[in-house]
Amino acid sequence: MEKKKLFQKFTVKDIVFLAIISAVTLVTSAVMPLVIAVPVFGIIQVALGFQFSVFPAIGVMKVRKPGSVVFVAIFSGIVLVFMNPVMFACLALCAVIAEAVSLAIFKGYEKDAACFLAGALYLPLSLPFLHLWYKAIGIGDSGEAVKALVNPKPLTAVLMSLAVVAICCLGAFVGVKISKELRKSGALKK
Repeated sequence: MEKKKLFQKFTVKDIVFLAIISAVTLVTSAVMPLVIAVPVFGIIQVALGFQFSVFPAIGVMKVRKPGSVVFVAIFSGIVLVFMNPVMFACLALCAVIAEAVSLAIFKGYEKDAACFLAGALYLPLSLPFLHLWYKAIGIGDSGEAVKALVNPKPLTAVLMSLAVVAICCLGAFVGVKISKELRKSGALKK
């Protein structure tokens, strides 16, 4: 039995599918403008956690190649780079770390658990990144929402972080389940 290589070539079909997944992720994230000004640590991740875990999990379940989550992040980030370059950097870095952790543990995406882990880790990793970023650059007159990121109340930060992880785990679980059902029905082929 031939052992699969860790890094595999992406086909145009793979890249198009991941681009569509990214577009759906962004379209379903239209709730963000409603919560962006709320001065609570992690509120954006709570609002976006489900979409930013369910759709990347579906993308990885379909493509099953290392780099899939990074492609989702880049395609999502292309739109965000014009609004907030920090979010583009955040999504790209979080995708790289989520994939690295998943691949270090599972050595590929053959197992559904690897796809789940990559989808579940992707957005929660943005919490420490954004906290450290805004702490490092200072906040100036950036408003109450950014101040909540820089100096969160400890209990609020812990509870919101747990909520983000729970929502993202649920989203990744649902994404894996949807992918399995779509594969059974023949709508999602390998």
